Parts: sequence; C-alpha cells; structure tokens
Amino acid sequence: MRIVAFTCKHDSSVCCINNGVIEFFCKEERLSRTKRDSIPFLSLELLKSLNLGKIDYVLYHEQNFGNTEFKVFNTFIRKHFNVNIDNYSYLNHHILHATLAFYNSGSEESLAYVADRQGSLVFDRYGSAIAVETESIFYFKKNQPPKIIYKNFVLINECKLNLKEFKDYIYNIYDCIFDITVGNTVGLVAAYEAATSLIGQHALENGKTMGLSSYGRYDSNTALFKNNLPDSNAFEWEITKYGRRSHFKDHVDLVNKDFNKNNYHYYANKAKQVQVDTQNTVLNFILHYTKKLNIDTVCISGGYGLNIVNNGNLIKQLSHINFFFEPVSDDTGISIGAAIAGYNELTNYAAEHPVRLPGDNFFHYYKEESDISVGFSSTIDELCELLLQQKSIAIFDGNPEVGPRALGHRSIIFDPRNKDAKDIINRVKKREWYRPFAGIILEEEFQKYFHTYGLTKSEHMTINFECKENMQEMAPGIVHVDNTCRIQTVSDGFMYNLLKRFFELTGCPMVMNTSFNLAGEALVQTKQDAINTFISSELDGVFFVQEKKLILKGK
Repeated sequence: MRIVAFTCKHDSSVCCINNGVIEFFCKEERLSRTKRDSIPFLSLELLKSLNLGKIDYVLYHEQNFGNTEFKVFNTFIRKHFNVNIDNYSYLNHHILHATLAFYNSGSEESLAYVADRQGSLVFDRYGSAIAVETESIFYFKKNQPPKIIYKNFVLINECKLNLKEFKDYIYNIYDCIFDITVGNTVGLVAAYEAATSLIGQHALENGKTMGLSSYGRYDSNTALFKNNLPDSNAFEWEITKYGRRSHFKDHVDLVNKDFNKNNYHYYANKAKQVQVDTQNTVLNFILHYTKKLNIDTVCISGGYGLNIVNNGNLIKQLSHINFFFEPVSDDTGISIGAAIAGYNELTNYAAEHPVRLPGDNFFHYYKEESDISVGFSSTIDELCELLLQQKSIAIFDGNPEVGPRALGHRSIIFDPRNKDAKDIINRVKKREWYRPFAGIILEEEFQKYFHTYGLTKSEHMTINFECKENMQEMAPGIVHVDNTCRIQTVSDGFMYNLLKRFFELTGCPMVMNTSFNLAGEALVQTKQDAINTFISSELDGVFFVQEKKLILKGK
C-alpha cells in the first residue's frame, strides 16, 4: 500500500510511505527557496516525476482547507496521481506530531507530549470555529490506536458555551473521556510568542527568544502562569493582516527589533520569564502524567519540542524518564506523521509490513548531481588547516537534513577555540548579535565536557547541556552566556573523521556548527544553492564531500 500525505500550511512538506517504509520526503521551501513555503506543488510534481508506482491514497492535513482550496488541490491530485484526495477525520494536528515522534523513537510504549502555537480547530454544529487545541498528551503502544490522555483548549470567536457545555461537546466529538483544561486567552506556545512579538520577530521565530532568554533575569514574583495555564490578565491578542499575534498586555508600544548590547535587559528579562514559566509548566504536566500512568518513556514534539532549553531542563530534573525529543518537531514533520497515521488506520494497525523509519535525519530527497566545474581537490588535513587560520567553511555532504537543525550535511563550521567565534559567524550568517551557535563533538569525548545526566550521546542537537569548567578554556566560542551549549555527537561519517583530525592537531574534539544558509533563507539543497550562498556571503569556503572539492574565496 502506497500512501502520500502533504500539508498546506507553513513549513509544508510531502511524504510517501510504501508498505510502512518512507520512500520519499521533501520540504517545499528546499525547492522553491521561499522560507516556510505553504503550497507544496513543486514537491508533489517532483514525487510524480519519480514514477515510484501506483498511489493508493493521498491524504492532506490543513484544518482551514476551504472548498475552493480543496477543489484546486483535488484537481491537481487527480491530474498527477489519478486518485482523489482523502480527508480523513483522524488527521488531527497534534496526533500527527505525536505519531511521528513515537514511531521515530523506536519505543514499544510511551507518552507523547505535544505543545503547539495552534493545533486543530474545534467547530460548533454550525461550522464556526469555537476553540483550538494547544497542548496534548497521548498514550502510544505499538500496533494499537493512540489514546488521548489530556488536552488544553483555548476558546476563540466568542464561544457561547460555558465550561461544562464545552467539555461535554468535546467528549461527544472525540467519543472518549480524557482530562481537559480550557484557557480563555492563549496557550503555552502563544504565551512564549508574546516575548517574540516584543522583540519584533515573526511568530514562528521563538528560537530567537530562546537565545535571548539566557541574557535575562527571572522574577518569580511576576509569574505568567496560574494552575499551569497562562494567566488571562497577562496576555492579549492583536489582530493583524497576517493573522493573530499574542502580546503582553499593555506592552505593544514597547516592541523593539533593534535593541542592542546596551539596552537589551528589559527584553531579555521578558524572554527569560516566558522560558522559565513555560518549561516549569511542561515539567509539571510530564511529572503528573508519568506518575499517574506509571510510565517512564516520553516523546516530545510540536513546535515547543524544538525548545532545547526546556529539553535540557527535562533531562536534568527527570533523569529517571527516558525522553525522545523529535528532531522534526515543527510542522515540517506533519506529513510524515499523517502518512504513518493513515497507513496504520487503513491497515487496522495489523499491517503485514509495520512502519519502519530510516533511523537517521538524512532521508530528505536529494538527486545526485553532476560534478561541479569550479573548485579544486582538497583533503581533511587542508580543511583543518583552514579552520586553524580562522576560516569559515561550509560542508555539503549527500542528502540534506530533514529537520531544521544542521547536523553536518549542510553545515557551516568554525574554530570554537576563538572567543569571538559567535560574533564572526553571526556576521557571516547576517543574524542578530545575541544568538548563540551549536557545536559538533566526537561522541567518545562528549561526557568529558558536558553535564549529560546519564546520556552518552545527543545525535540530533535537540538538547541544551550545561558545560563543564574545561569548556570555557577549550571552546569559548560555542559556550553561551549562561554556560550552556547545544551540542551534537557524531560517531561515524565524514564529520567524525574531520573532528578526529582536528582533535589530533589541536586537542579540541569539537567544532562550531550552524546551518548552511543565511538568515531568512531556506537550508541549502543543491550544489548551485551552495555556490549561490557562498557568492552572496562572507563565507570563506565550501567543501563538497563526495567530490572532495573545495571552493575558496580568492582562488
């Protein structure tokens, strides 16, 4: 059985599963070069051109898919795949995040916690949206349908139901009983977004707020949450031509995108406030439900799953829990979750061929290209010599990463021993001054430099670790202002071999790592994308791993 699933929202993507195995995945922005592209026509056309075989089902996920949009896409799907779109009711937004995380984790059973800015809408009997899901907890067991354990909803559009009526209505929709809370203003991620709005950034750029939060101070007397829900007195919505934006009440006039190293404190303190209050809330929920259900495995997904500070706090506070932090937690992964959910549902969870995911983060579509005509042959030794000369080098290695984090296949690397490394690479990337960078380290050296709380590896760069004292001396360029670092461990492949040689030459087993793109641009997909980014930036060089070719400024 071959199933295609696609999404029509920000970070749209297309996934094809055949008998439980992913045989195609593509994120639209990698082809269109439009950041967070929402219309996956190019990815669908690419899939069709591959002639993989008969498509049995095409599923979509978009809760706001109107009749006009449906007709356009259904015509497109019928033309290209000779099948109609199927709109299955089980394609609930949060369940798709959770499904991907669970099956990617390899667990036999697990809780799955999902926190999103906005999940699926709840409609009344007349078709009007009255609420939206914002946080969910599910119970998963292999070869069984997932169970809803908890959901939080936020009421919208002047819902006229009282709390009891709303809960009764929800129970009727889902045909099951589970724990429900209802907030009347914002959910957890939208509360976090209020600080992002304050610094003049797009609602989907909460990662910038996370980086800034490390510069702030937390005031426990001004907590923004009550009973694990955002305090309605602290937040409000602003309606703009681009949609709803959450704000701190009475703070809209203080929005400032251009704060600097002299006047950042107010903004950093607000960022710190949302960081601490949200991560404490997540901690409370996970602690409560793992005890209640006597389970010690938890998968984290949804947009908040990319909050590495929260993830680091969880492994520190709950060392007895086995956590899996989904590396494709943003909406990029929704099409994969939809394809898995559809396959399981259509085979009644008893497929002859069960779901099997690739096990790494490099299954994004990439067609091997012809050799580049520029550049010259180079070696790992020569790359290390360039790093010693404080040169910034981009790495282009086979298939690109599926998720938003660069893991060595589309990365820019730099010498982390340089205390000014962050400022240097922020200029190359054209990013804000306060944003930190990650590192890649030899797996066998990981525990020597970080407090890992029992972990022996961190392959997907989803966790922020506290640095040991020797990090400030060894690699000050990747130690954040709060003495932490987001780190990826490697145990094989090109990046491992490069690190081994760099370690032999310097005694430092790690390099600085950031994604191969410039601020506001999609991750590099093709060799031409790599060359274009090289030309339009201050990057010193790009190394193409398969060709062993290097292009270098001035040569």
